[in-house]
Amino acid sequence: MTKALWEPSSARIESTLLSRYMQFINLKLGTEFRDYDDLWQWSVSELDTFWDSLWTFFDVIGHREQEVVRNPGDPFNCEFFPGAKLNYAEHLLRFSRGDKPALIFHHESGRRTALSYADLYDQVSVLQQALESMGVKEGDRVAGFLPNLPQTAVAMLATTSLGAVWSSCSPDFGLNGLMDRFGQIEPKVLFTADGYTYNGKTFDSLDVVAGLAHEIESIQHCVVIPFISEHPDIDFLGGKGHHYQDLADCYSPRELQFTRVDFRAPLFILFSSGTTGLPKCFVHSVGGTLLHHLKEHQLQCDIQPGDRLLYFTTCGWAMWNWQVSALASGASLVLYEGSPFYPDADALPAIVAAEAVTHFGTSAKYLDACNKKGLTPKANHDFSELRTMFSTGSPLSKEGFQYVYDSWKSDLCLSSISGGTDIIGCFVGGNPIGPVYAGQSQKRHLGMDVQVFDENGQPVQGVAGELVCLSPHPAMPIGFLNDPDRQRYFNEYFAKYEHAWCHSDWVELTPEQGMIFFGRSDATLNPGGVRIGTSEIYRQVENIDEVLESVVIGQDWDNDVRVILFVVLKPDVSLTEELERRIRAEIRSNATPRHVPAKIIAVADIPRTHSGKITELAVRNVVHGRPVKNVESLANPDSLRYFKDLEVLQV
Repeated sequence: MTKALWEPSSARIESTLLSRYMQFINLKLGTEFRDYDDLWQWSVSELDTFWDSLWTFFDVIGHREQEVVRNPGDPFNCEFFPGAKLNYAEHLLRFSRGDKPALIFHHESGRRTALSYADLYDQVSVLQQALESMGVKEGDRVAGFLPNLPQTAVAMLATTSLGAVWSSCSPDFGLNGLMDRFGQIEPKVLFTADGYTYNGKTFDSLDVVAGLAHEIESIQHCVVIPFISEHPDIDFLGGKGHHYQDLADCYSPRELQFTRVDFRAPLFILFSSGTTGLPKCFVHSVGGTLLHHLKEHQLQCDIQPGDRLLYFTTCGWAMWNWQVSALASGASLVLYEGSPFYPDADALPAIVAAEAVTHFGTSAKYLDACNKKGLTPKANHDFSELRTMFSTGSPLSKEGFQYVYDSWKSDLCLSSISGGTDIIGCFVGGNPIGPVYAGQSQKRHLGMDVQVFDENGQPVQGVAGELVCLSPHPAMPIGFLNDPDRQRYFNEYFAKYEHAWCHSDWVELTPEQGMIFFGRSDATLNPGGVRIGTSEIYRQVENIDEVLESVVIGQDWDNDVRVILFVVLKPDVSLTEELERRIRAEIRSNATPRHVPAKIIAVADIPRTHSGKITELAVRNVVHGRPVKNVESLANPDSLRYFKDLEVLQV
């Protein structure tokens, strides 16, 4: 029997919103669910009753008809709550009376500002009026080229309060990357900051903005937020340009008018990383996003009124949208903008402690970096209020789990969550009433009939296979933009298995009903016909102190595939024969001989997307002499040159 790293106390279990929901369901239906697994099985078997109960339990504001799920047996064509009308921003601002902080902003420079819920309501009201004067209405698109600022949240809420559609990218994108994204969605209004800072360095954004305003004809107005200067020069925008504060000074707060729209009306447009071509534009619905996030935040994460959530993210990652939705659960958001290691590695832990953060989210990569730096935050900080830590972006290794409990806090629900931009949420993740096991996501989320399929499309347990979701759920996107017959959307997720969403993650369902992630199935290695998830190799390489980062690919070679490992080493460390032997021995002893790379090659840098994900596919394409599509999706495209025409890979 696998030993748990952490288990909640009975008092903690009783205090969770999930326990209250189980009591609510037991009373409503006369049932007696024994544990989470019983509840999960019911939630995927009785979809109508489950999703109907959430509308009531969360006290969703709006009109609805009796029908809950139309075409439940066909996930591609199903529809939730047909005839329902609601507004996303109305829910996020429902706690707007009072001085409780809504947004607490920290910058890497040490700057701190805060907005109460009442302040947030007033600022959204003022900006709503400004957008109305620009002609923004239901269905129009508004884009944000912005850092993670309070004004970003205000702009999104003002946009969605009108029934318009919000889309954002982080400020480190170049012009071509932004054109590939915003050029597709054709926004009427563009919000931007004049620049941003990272790791103590200042970057100007207005040259890129000039290009966008010139190239995208749909942009009628461009609102500039001062961030790196007090009053940026926007004369180059002509009549399109507006200073954010000037707009704010033109109006007085009034009661917000919320435009209620169809449950399936578009709310957010998010983008894929674009490493395989022009980025896909995921269109997510108002009702689906809201109801799915309420479920995740309150039942899977136990975010309660008065809690404080800090998720380290940029505005170009789905976790920004996920985080902001927590306002609908009465939480305060702690926003951070800048490098997580500036001015030193203590930047984020210090804020988590100082702001009494209850829920802290970050990436597995960040936790691994903290571990390699020998950071022990609990030695210097009081984390008494911290109840939950989230990790996502890539699989968190067993060693990463142990590091959190050893160096951050022992009494903590560590939730390794996984889903994607595709569903603006998670398939698997937290269970606040159950144990945590090293290397596992705790549970499949309620209402998500997640299974593991083998190569024949049959469900398996205890062995690796494809992650599929057999049940429809409201977080599925409406579709892709500019895909009128939805054929691209179908081909991406539903073509492989009939009536099942295939997510292209290589996973294993454990005896504890948790899930282990091995990496993307479309980046899975196949030496000698044996499928290997890349994370199985990464987990062992992470144990080598001299290695800062690594990327592994399969190289087509001699009618087979051989494993190639690229490593970025610490300064003043060389890839000696002895170090290579240690790396291979670590992999061989902890995985299998098939996992051992045929070649280990030191490189200066590894390509990654703007959200920090290492792009194995880009490396594989360069190694095989194939073009890397949409290089603008990469934060560091110059790194590709380290993998081109390597003589060592010709033998």
